[in-house]
Amino acid sequence: QVQLVESGGGSVQAGDSLRLSCAVSGGTFHIYAIGWFRQAPGKERDFVTGISWNGVTTDYADSVKGRFTVSRDNSKNTAYLQMNSLKPEDTAVYYCAADPLGLGTEYQHNYNYWGQGTQVTVSS
Repeated sequence: QVQLVESGGGSVQAGDSLRLSCAVSGGTFHIYAIGWFRQAPGKERDFVTGISWNGVTTDYADSVKGRFTVSRDNSKNTAYLQMNSLKPEDTAVYYCAADPLGLGTEYQHNYNYWGQGTQVTVSS
């Protein structure tokens, strides 16, 4: 049973930074791509970023390009989302998910395993 656990969320001011972690257990981490998604109140869950199984390929939503950086440490079975220059519109529950195809694209149906989410709140 593959399990993903996000951590690192919190309440910050606009312009601050946060680093989210996604710890994966119960599976072969290094074959999964990891995606990060977010869902703001009253809105659909949206793609934020994805990283391929080997970390070579990444993809970002336009709204976070240049501010967010995704990475992974296969020796620790953990992926990270570094979020800089946070804005109030980044406020959402952030989820990580595992894609056994290893691609890390924006397509949610590719992701078989999901974490419970961590809240990020950015105030102005």
